[in-house]
Parts: sequence; C-alpha cells; structure tokens
Amino acid sequence: MTQPKAPERAIFQGDAKLADAIARVRAGDEEAWGELYRQFAPAIFRFCRRALPTPEDAEDATTEIFMKVREKLGQYDSQRPFSSWLYKVAANHCWDMLRRRHSRQDLETGDVETLPIESANPDQLSRLIDDQTNSGVRSALAQLPARARMVLVLRYYSDLTYEEIAEALKIPREAVGVALLRARQQLRRALTPQQTATHPATGDRS
Repeated sequence: MTQPKAPERAIFQGDAKLADAIARVRAGDEEAWGELYRQFAPAIFRFCRRALPTPEDAEDATTEIFMKVREKLGQYDSQRPFSSWLYKVAANHCWDMLRRRHSRQDLETGDVETLPIESANPDQLSRLIDDQTNSGVRSALAQLPARARMVLVLRYYSDLTYEEIAEALKIPREAVGVALLRARQQLRRALTPQQTATHPATGDRS
C-alpha cells in the first residue's frame, strides 16, 4: 500500500530553526513554545482526527498531547527526529484514550499470527483511496475496529516504523505486519461501497 500523502512528520526534519525553537522552549521561552505549537498543532490535530471518533475528541486530544509534550520535552533526544518523537507521544495518548473508553473491538493480540489472512492487493487499495475525498477516507477509517484504524494511521499517515507502532500499541514487533495486512483488508472493504456509490456505472474495476 502506498502512502496516501507525504508523511506530515517529514515537514520539519532537518530544520535548524526547529532545533533552536526546542532549545529555547527548554529554557522557558514562551514565544518559542508558541512557535512550536503553531508549527505542529495542525498536523497533530489531523492525526487525532483520523485516529479518534469525533472532532471534539481530536480537539481535546491535541490540547492534552501538547501539554504532555511540554512536560516531557526534557526527555526528547535531539539526535532523533523531533516529529518521530512527537507522533509517538500523540499515538500513545490516542491509544490510551481508546483503551480507557473500551472502544477498540480487537484488543487481544495473542491470536494475531494464527488468524486466517487473505492477501490484500496494495495497488487496488491505493486506487480506492485515490478515488475518495479526505472525508470519504476518514469515514471509512471510522468504520474500522480501533486497533486497525490506529495501525493504518500510524503507518501510512504518520510514517512510524514497525518498532514505533509496536511500542505505541503495546503489541509484539512481529505482530505489526499482520495487523497492518488485516487492517488494509478491512479498509478496502469499507472503501469499496463508497467507490461503488461514487462510480455506480463502472462496477468492480478489480
């Protein structure tokens, strides 16, 4: 499956001004904190909007995530991309929200490797995604079990590594690939009715 868009995390990597802003925030500079928030808050809100059920949830989560970021900024390792660290904080927070609400339908991971899996055609899924508006993809994502939605958002919209996804979702590293494959299948099924409605005369193009 190709990424639906360039990962948002890549926008600010390698930015000397970002490193300077982080240093100033650590020193207590309120103006620098405002700059950091304005740069990253829109992307984090979009991430939360895809991962969580409602816009209100996404707004609350964005505020809470940046509160955590400010508290934890001293733990950030400047040798690693800041965006990677930021998305991990966001992912952990959103996943904790879903766990607390008992929203996820596939919490258990012990049987991930043993469940039957059909091959999901990445090219076909990419075509389906390309045919949808942002709201259409978001609507399809909202139909998925919470873990499936989260694993897709973490991988294809935030570009986290398998190791980072495993850490965020608290599942074994070897289970991530299987979880992604199953999630792609579920997303393809959710998107297909939308694609049919959008192109009623074309039918199944697979």
